[in-house]
Formats: sequence, C-alpha cells, structure tokens
Amino acid sequence: MKDQGVSEICSTCPYCGVGCGVRLLADGQGGLTVRGDPEHPANFGKLCSKGSALGETVGLEGRLLSPRVHGREANWDEALDLVAQRFRETIEQHGPESVGFYVSGQLLTEDYYVANKLMKGYVGAANIDTNSRLCMASSVAGHRRAFGTDTVPGTYEDLEEADLIVLVGSNLAWCHPVLYQRILAARKARGTKLVVIDPRRTASCDGADMHLALKAGTDAALFNGLLCAIHEAGALDKEFLATVQGFNEALIAASSDRDTVTGLSEAQLAAFYKLWIGTGKVVTVYSQGVNQSTSGSDKVNAILNCHLATGRIGTPGCGPFSITGQPNAMGGREVGGLANMLACHLDIENADHRAAVHEFWDSPRMADAPGLKAVDLFRAAGDGRIKALWIIHTNPAVTMPDADAVTKAIADCDFVVVSDITAATDTARLAHVLLPASAWAEKEGTVTNSDRTISRQRAALPAPGVARPDWEILAEVGRRMGWREAFDYACPAEIFREYAALSGLAGTLGRDFDISAKAELSDSAYMAMAPFRWPASATRNGGRFFADGRFYHPDGKARMLPIRYRPPASEPCTEFPFRLNTGRIRDQWHTMTRTARSPRLAAHLAEPFLEIHPEDARRLGIAPADLVRLENPQGKAILRARITDAVAPGDVFAPMHWTGETAPSARIDALVAANTDPVSGQPESKASTTAVARFDAAWYGYAVSATEITPTADYWARACTRAGWRAELAAAAQPEDWEAEARALFGLPDAPCQTVIDARRGVARIAFHDGDRLIAALFAGPEPVALKRDFLATLPGTEAPDALTGQPPADRPDPGPLVCSCFNVGLNTIVAAIETQGLLSVEQIGAALEAGTNCGSCRPELASILAAAQAKVAAE
Repeated sequence: MKDQGVSEICSTCPYCGVGCGVRLLADGQGGLTVRGDPEHPANFGKLCSKGSALGETVGLEGRLLSPRVHGREANWDEALDLVAQRFRETIEQHGPESVGFYVSGQLLTEDYYVANKLMKGYVGAANIDTNSRLCMASSVAGHRRAFGTDTVPGTYEDLEEADLIVLVGSNLAWCHPVLYQRILAARKARGTKLVVIDPRRTASCDGADMHLALKAGTDAALFNGLLCAIHEAGALDKEFLATVQGFNEALIAASSDRDTVTGLSEAQLAAFYKLWIGTGKVVTVYSQGVNQSTSGSDKVNAILNCHLATGRIGTPGCGPFSITGQPNAMGGREVGGLANMLACHLDIENADHRAAVHEFWDSPRMADAPGLKAVDLFRAAGDGRIKALWIIHTNPAVTMPDADAVTKAIADCDFVVVSDITAATDTARLAHVLLPASAWAEKEGTVTNSDRTISRQRAALPAPGVARPDWEILAEVGRRMGWREAFDYACPAEIFREYAALSGLAGTLGRDFDISAKAELSDSAYMAMAPFRWPASATRNGGRFFADGRFYHPDGKARMLPIRYRPPASEPCTEFPFRLNTGRIRDQWHTMTRTARSPRLAAHLAEPFLEIHPEDARRLGIAPADLVRLENPQGKAILRARITDAVAPGDVFAPMHWTGETAPSARIDALVAANTDPVSGQPESKASTTAVARFDAAWYGYAVSATEITPTADYWARACTRAGWRAELAAAAQPEDWEAEARALFGLPDAPCQTVIDARRGVARIAFHDGDRLIAALFAGPEPVALKRDFLATLPGTEAPDALTGQPPADRPDPGPLVCSCFNVGLNTIVAAIETQGLLSVEQIGAALEAGTNCGSCRPELASILAAAQAKVAAE
C-alpha cells in the first residue's frame, strides 16, 4: 500500500508482540529507510531502539541465497523433491506421528496456516509446535481454562484508561518500550499508578509507585493473597460472579495457601492489596515472568481469578492483559500453530470441531489428538520417534531449554530440514536440507499483535537469490507429496480468504475468533487492507470481551480455578545454590540473527553478562569485569560479571541472546532445565539452579578489526561496529607467541605489525597497519584490560598510528559507552552535558541531546547517570 504522493510502504515491525506500524522507503540499491507509522493504532509513529534500527539489518551479508542439500548448493526442484520424498517415505514406513514441524512467531499468518493444514489435515498428526510455546503457552492455557477459549479480553487503550497498572513478570520498559511509553504518558496525563512485581529490579521499576521484589516463582501465592483480601474487604462483584463458576473452591484454595512464601513484608502486601482493591480501573499486565514456569498456567489463573471476582474485565481500563513476545505469536495461536489446538481457536480434542475442519479442508485424514509440544518434540527427535523434522525460522539449538541435548537430538535425527534466511545459525549447521526463505520486508502477509489487531506486513525489497516465501515452500512440498489441489495457492490473499472463511465456520461453532467479514476480499483489497481488530464478522467488529458475562464454556460461564502455590521444579542446594533467571536486554532480539547486524544496537551491551548481587560476589571473590563460570547438570557457560543489587542475594540473571555465532560459551539456555508446566507444556526458563564461580583466566583481551574476527579462545564475544568488529576474549592458558596469536585471530599472516609485548607480565598490544591505516589491534593482559573500548572500535579503517595507546587523542573526544541507541548518544557526552550545561532532569537531557526522546527505554539509565553526577557535585 503506497500513500498518495510518496513511495513509502506501510508494514509492521518484525520484533515484539506490540505490532508497531512502520513505513518503509527503499533506496533502489537494497537499502531501506524505516520510520514509525503515525496512523497505526499500536504505536502512532513511535518505535523502540530496535524498530528504529531496522534499516541497518536488511543487507545481504550472510544471507542464504539458494537451497543446500547435504552442504552443497542445489536447485529448488532437487531440494523440494527430496523433502517431499523423505517425509512421504517416513510417513509410509513409520506412520504420521514419526514426522514433526517446529515453527516460529516470525512466520506470517498465511505461512502458519499452510503449515498447520499440511501437518494436521494431510500428514494427519498434530506434531507441529511453535517457539511461541516458550513464551506464551501458559497464557493460552490459563485463558482456555478460565474463558473457554484463548481470548485476550482488552485492548491497548485500556492502558491509557486504567487508574492502576500492575506489571507482573514484565520488563515492559525494555521488552515492549512503545507500550511502556503509552503508560508513562497516561501517568503524566491522569496520574495512573504503576506497580511492578518482579524479583529483579528492572528499568520498568524506574518511577513506579511500588516495586514488589517477591521471591522468584511465588506469583500465584501473591495473587491468592489478593483474592483473600478482596473477599475480606467485601470487594466482590456478586452480580458478575453469577456468570462465574468455581469461586468458593478458588477462595478455599487461596485461603489455605496465603502469601507468606513471597518474601514480602506484611506492610508491602497490605499496601498492594489496598491499592488494587481500592482502585476501580485496574489492568494487570503479565508476560514471561509469569508464563515461563512449571506453574505458569496456575499463575495466570490466579491473576484471572482476581479480575473475575471483581468483575474487572472487558470494560475500559480493566482486565488481565497478556503481552506476547513475538510479532506473530498471536497469529500462531489463532491459526492453530500450537500442537494442542486447531485453527481459529477450535479445539483438537473436540470431535465436532475436528469434523468441521476435516470437512472444510476436504483432507484425507485428520489429527485426532494433541501432538508433541516443543520440549517433547525434540526429546522424540533424540530418541528416534521423530524421524523427519522441519524447523522454520527459529534456532532451537540455542533457544530451547537443555540446549545441548536439543542440539544433539537435531544432529541425531534421521532427516532435518531448516528454512531460514541464513545458514549461519547453530541449528542451520545441523540440517540435511537448507531452504532459503524470504525475510521481513521481502514478503507479504498478516500478523496479529497482543491486542488482537491484525496488520499487514508488506514487501519493500526483492527477495535475494532464489529465496521464496514460506507459504510457497510449504505449499510446494504439499503438492509434491500428492495433495496438489489442496495446496494450489497462487498468493497470500488466497490463503487469507480461506482462513477467514474457516473462521466463519468457527463462529457458527461458538468460537470467539471470527474474521469472516474478510472472506471475500479481492486481491487488491487484501493488498490495501488497513489494520483491524478481530472479531470482524457480520455481527461483531473489534471491541472488548466478557463485560457482558458471556464466556465460551458450554454453559456460557467463566471458571475460577482453585490455585495452590507450587515452587519451581528445581530448588537451590549446596551443589547448585543460585537461582538462574533469564531474559532479554533492551537492544537485542532473540538470537540476534537480525539485531546483531546493527552497530548501534550492538554497542549498548556488547557482550553477555551475569548479574550477581554484591554480597554473593564478595563471598565468591568476584570483582567487577571478572568472568564467571556457571555450571549445572544441563551445561556450562562463561559470562562477564555485572555486580548489582538489582538481583537478590542467591539470584542471578543472564540474557538469552548469545549464540555459537556471537559468544559460544554464553548459550545460556544450555543451563536451563527442561522442566515444563504440566498443563501448558511451557518450559521453566526463569528458575533453574546453578553453581557460580570465578573463571580464572590466564589472560584477557580486547580486539578490534576491519574484517570479521574468528576467535578460538575459551571465552569470546564479538559484535559488529560501524568500522568492522570488536571482541572480548579470555583463555585459561597464555599463548606462547603473542604475535602469532594475533595473526591467527585476525587472519593476517603477513601484514606489518606494531607490538608492545612484556612476556614476563603477560601484557601484549599488537596493531596491524596498512600504512597509517589501522587494520586490526589486540590488547591483552593478565587482568581485564582497561581501555577506551568504544573509541577503539571506531579506529579500524582509519589513520591511527597511535592506536596502541588505547586512548583517544586530546582533539578527538570519546563519546563513551552507548546509552541512547535511537540517537547514538554515549555516556561521556551525557555526563559532559550535565556538567557544562547544568542539566537537572531527564527531560533537560532530552532537550539538549535528544537522548530518551524516542522510545524512552534509556530513560532509567539517564536518570541513574544524572543521579550519580548530582551526587558527585554534592560530595565535592
């Protein structure tokens, strides 16, 4: 869709579930300018740091441009014939349950639909699951148990109409910054209160009215306590409770399982309960901190119980709100991408639903039971039950719990197909067949965001090489497996029309998901389709659910469940005394396949780290910038220590983004135990246990290079820069020849070099030049080397004869470590502005430097820098 008078294309951001609209402008040479779409209802023109940097991520470096079969280039006919043949033969010899698909929230809805139809309706098994299982399956289970279907009751507008917003296990400021900015705007405009419930102090706590740092995993006990307090305060909505079953049982369970395990004081609990009960309009936003648990479904239902008991659901400014992690996690839920669901929120366990879909698809067979969920799917690949596996747009060798075991399972599987945009992932390296897929900005389709808004993704760039859209690849395999007519799609619009028509059938079966008003869209109308919120049918358009007390269980009533607190599956012990929490950081996305291509995103936190409390660090002899080794029964990791009281004693936190491509020792999911929620199948990614110890490195190093660095040290982490690459290094044994080590690191066997080496002290500085132009440099020593890292990262390719000093010259100021990614503002620049201009607030910093004025996710860091500067002045 092109706007009048301009050549911008309206599309949707490919990152989180906020679903921000973007406008794309191609330069005709493979480049892309990206800005927020001021007319999109999710973001009204705002973008976070990642969305703002999308234009830096679309180059062709590392792209998979043609199919590969057993490591060699092949054409599409050879590759697809082999895929179809091996899947067909496997099904014939071992049955439909011997094959599986593992797909992704990066898929568009049309891709998801074809994959789901192929597996469940034509292969005849339900062994298709999605990486969304890792982020929101517990929310799906909680919704289905309470409401009868997987319905998000509210809308983003509720965040602006609420008088109290409670963030539970959600670092919204970093993970969904655009929504967080909508909340901050509401706080400024109407005094909305904000409570953050999280064991860890995050950026979302900045400026909150209350931070409840509860003991990890005790959310259900906290909300059980709230339910009891609601009852004791006489705050029940008895009229609404007439539409709900199970209140008495839920209250009895809650009363026997009060909030004493949370670690919060009676005063904290009382203050929170009083605020929640005494505020009429409450939205409880929850995310991975709730879902990623062996009791995640129960935590969700404990939250839903409180909203149902008070009737605070489905009305403006009221309701529970699940915020999803991926751009089309919701679309995957709607289209049946999970192993235990059918398309359009139909239930695979329901014979009438199965029969309706079977008839609609006119398929030869139909899955009649839930398939293998993600953890079980890879276990089955490892033990030989799954003999053919197709992985699409995801990297389970890094992201799955017990990732080393998953890597082995994929390697041991008889036949593995991977569809992706690159061959350079831990998973792609294990494939027998690699299929080149179109990337974001190259393909057409739809996505659904967290508040049920369906938006178009549109192509602004041509697909490189012979890359194809995923729906086309899947449909072609379906045709080659013998189902030509069923998969004879010509375009995404045709798939969307079929999907919309099926949703109308679901509507007649009493389901909530119905977009049948779109079933007759022409191709041109589909191409021009504006964002809309489902449902979209002859009888209903958009809006909220459940204020009328009508739910989707057979009797039309909601269910409150009796919830009892269950601790995490792994408890700290003498051998593994630390509780390991994992999550995201501000400027990176999943396994960095896209974001690691952006120098400004890589500059904020350029290497993996472990947050550890100062008391624990002192006890273990860990100093700032030391490396630490983590170890448990699943695996090992080496990370940089980040000593902070943001985590409680006994708790540690590590981000989940680094891979074999960027920091092999930091694949943190290798330490996450494969314990799952018995209802949702979602892994417990935030409560494994581990031992922590200082990593005794013989040397530490920092390297910069104009070309890609390929380290072999025990620890290394690399990131791109505008000038090339940077890397942190460490190893347990010192090299015998420092110059030889540097030449091997940079692949420069013959380049002239400048050296400063003190072998006795273990100090080495080595620079390679072409004339005065710096090619690469290595700085090493027996302790973490103190250098102006961000300055040094700018030098490759420039005239830098004095690079080995590690310091900027007097006439070249060092901006310092990056703080604001949106506007490339560094720490030193901010401190200098505070000191020289007398800046007294974050707003004044923004006015002076622009920092913090776009997505706002750096504002907490700006506040900390300002406070430190003011404390320094006060002490002088």
